[in-house]
Amino acid sequence: MPKQQEKFDQAARAAWLYYVAGKTQNEVADQLNVSRQVAQRLVASAVERGLVKVTVHHPVAECLELAEALRQRFGLAMCEVVPADGDSAAELHRKLAVAGAAVFERYLDVEKPMVVELGSGRTLKAIIEEMAELVCPQHRLVSLIGTIAHDGSSNRYDVALPASEKTQSRYFLLPAPLYADSAEDRSMWCNHRLYRVVAEMGQKADVTFIGVGTIDEGCALQADGFLDSAEIARLKSANAVAELIGRPINEAGELVDSPIQQRITSLPLERPPRRPVIAFAGGERKAAAILAVLRGGWLTGLVTDEASARYILGQAG
Repeated sequence: MPKQQEKFDQAARAAWLYYVAGKTQNEVADQLNVSRQVAQRLVASAVERGLVKVTVHHPVAECLELAEALRQRFGLAMCEVVPADGDSAAELHRKLAVAGAAVFERYLDVEKPMVVELGSGRTLKAIIEEMAELVCPQHRLVSLIGTIAHDGSSNRYDVALPASEKTQSRYFLLPAPLYADSAEDRSMWCNHRLYRVVAEMGQKADVTFIGVGTIDEGCALQADGFLDSAEIARLKSANAVAELIGRPINEAGELVDSPIQQRITSLPLERPPRRPVIAFAGGERKAAAILAVLRGGWLTGLVTDEASARYILGQAG
């Protein structure tokens, strides 16, 4: 047998043992009676020669394809899709939280001081709970959204404080209700010195993390006491399907023309965004809302689930 063919066969054997049989490089070396360094070179040679073709037969592979399709279709800088095959709502929520925590950690686990804007909601709070403990007192965390309801109670799904506790960063709450009583009342809140301090800090943000909400009966804005049933009904009649930090949005991704827009105190979101704006949302109930937000060009990044991704791509055409 020619020496070149012998090397070729040996490389193929090493690759088979490593990739198919699941042997370690030490085990490959022992079985082929070569050193570990030679075994490593044989495996590398097999890859270079095109003898190794890797196919991942797993839902994650389809999720990667869906994520890339979403990224291309909506011009996103990043997109992650978690597998969700028959998961319960709680299981899906946990998967989104785990994936989201990894994204948070990638941005926050850096030495450079950052200003991080945060929305609120159940998904973001679950993400914070999944995050590892980080020591990054150099960062500043800024709430995008006022968390005071009509009755004066505070929204338990605000995330700036728990995020601060996880990261040892300073946090800055927006000192205002989510919805003021009137446009005049909003002007009073938004012109307060402390509000302006937080707003000016938000303008310097390096990244924004938000959730995507729905506008329907029993939605989070209603359940948490920010809007009542009649207000939700009026928004639906104005074709609102989604909300970002309390701002109602229609199917086309545009802000809904409603008196509520004149009462909201949340910090503004730029469109198109000048910095990373990453949303975390999933589940059958939210798919249409996520699609609306993507159509509107509000995001640069998205973490969602497999079923929502399929719905969005199917509806987007």
